[in-house]
Parts: sequence; structure tokens; C-alpha cells
Amino acid sequence: MALDYQEQFYSKKIKVIVGVDEAGRGPLAGPVVAAACVLSRAYINKEINDSKQLSEKKREELFEIIKKDAVAYGVGIVSAEEIDKLNIYEATKKAMKEAINNLKVKFDLILTDAMPLKGFDVEVVPIIKGDAKALPIAAASIIAKVTRDHMMDELAKKYPEYGFDKHKGYGTKMHMDALKKYGPIEGVHRYSYKPVAKVALQEMNLFDL
Repeated sequence: MALDYQEQFYSKKIKVIVGVDEAGRGPLAGPVVAAACVLSRAYINKEINDSKQLSEKKREELFEIIKKDAVAYGVGIVSAEEIDKLNIYEATKKAMKEAINNLKVKFDLILTDAMPLKGFDVEVVPIIKGDAKALPIAAASIIAKVTRDHMMDELAKKYPEYGFDKHKGYGTKMHMDALKKYGPIEGVHRYSYKPVAKVALQEMNLFDL
């Protein structure tokens, strides 16, 4: 599929387009990470795709290429604790806004992967499945995913028994087993998510016995 959806938006007034995407809305642990990416209109890289369609090895390769080739990119990170305070939807918007605000260039339009955003003096266009349609959103999805994966790999070094480098915080059997055995980690697990809340509640009940 040609990732050229952004082409229709270019005009005399719109010359610089930002693509925005996030990684980590679903996991039970770790932050939500968003990235904003500006590519030149003429930029071509046929290997770039929605990050979910790529192997880990390919994502890592493209991560380095995109960072080098992009006109600009920015990253926004919202912690598990903040996710619990805000809710994941608001936390995702906050991460996206932070990523856009971290760009070092002026821009004329923002394209997001299905997320409406307010507070910018340029138009924001949410595109359903944008990471599979528009090149700058696909590039942003790779930056967000790899940045988050690296953070989860660091958490794995700190808490090896949880296997964060394997499941990246998602609710796999391995993660759920570790969660039940060792309990949730404050500042790492999202206590507002039901599987974590359930284990935390069981722990509290055990202490109350």
C-alpha cells in the first residue's frame, strides 16, 4: 500500500506536515510514548510501514534511518502513574502534544493516527488507520514503538523476574504469571487497569488477613 495519504493536504499554504502516532496504550505496565515526525515531501523509503507490520529487527533499522533522515522528530512520554491519574485516552493526547511541542521546526498541518487534538494553531486531521496510510504517521509509529521498547528493555534489567523485554508490558501469560507471583510494581504497573487492580486488591486482602 502506498503511504501517500498526506499528499492531498499539500498546498501553497501547507508545506510542512507533521505525522503523529503512539505506542503503548494497551499494556499493563510502562509508559505511553508518542512521536511526531516531519519528513520532506519528496522523501521516499519503501521499507517504512505501520510499526506493527514490521519485525523488531526492521523497526530498529528504520528507527535509526528515520532519525537521521527526518526534517525533525519529537517524542512525548507519559508515565504509568500519570496514566492512572489521567486515564489512557487523556494520557495519550498529552504524550502526543508533548511530542509535537518537542519539534524544532514550524509546521502547517498535523496528521494523527485517529486522535483528535486541540490546542494548536494549525489544523489537526485524525486519520483512521493513519499509520497504514500516511508516511509521516508510519515513521512516527516506528519512533514511538522503538523508543518505548527500549524503555521496557531498561525496566527488564531493573526487574528481570517480570520479563519486560519479552512482552513489553502487555498482558501475556508470562506477564500475568509474574504479576501474580511478585505483585505489581509502583510506578511501573498501571493500577487503573483491571488485571493489575485485581492483583493489587488480592495482595491487600492477603495483608488484611
